[in-house]
Amino acid sequence: MATVVAIITSMVVANATQSITTPNAAFISYSLTAFTSSAPITPAGNRSVLVMGCCTTPGGQGVGQVSLIHSPSTVIEWVGLESPSNAASTITSGFSYGSGIHIVYIDASHLVDIESASIDTILVHNSSQGTRAGNVTLIW
Repeated sequence: MATVVAIITSMVVANATQSITTPNAAFISYSLTAFTSSAPITPAGNRSVLVMGCCTTPGGQGVGQVSLIHSPSTVIEWVGLESPSNAASTITSGFSYGSGIHIVYIDASHLVDIESASIDTILVHNSSQGTRAGNVTLIW
């Protein structure tokens, strides 16, 4: 009987193993004057990347996030939540094969967003009339 219990216990333990790895992260601060953009940011390729951004400028604070996949030289595809404005947050989703495509708003006025910079990069764009500051975090 003890042998049977030991065998069953060994089988359960062998099937229950898992590998936990520490995630990678990138933290980018921005301070953008009116109608300017940040430098391009390259998300990790061929894996899911959580992209979180916020605006910390008083009166415009907000936060938005997307999960995206960057298939190098092919496409950037995403789904997530826009920063709330006068209404509740809305879902954002889509794909980009080039530059200038809106991905997610990260401020309350929907004037600061993360958008595609190229087929392989994203950036933060400030389309407000004032300076906006905040940060973007990528986790993969």
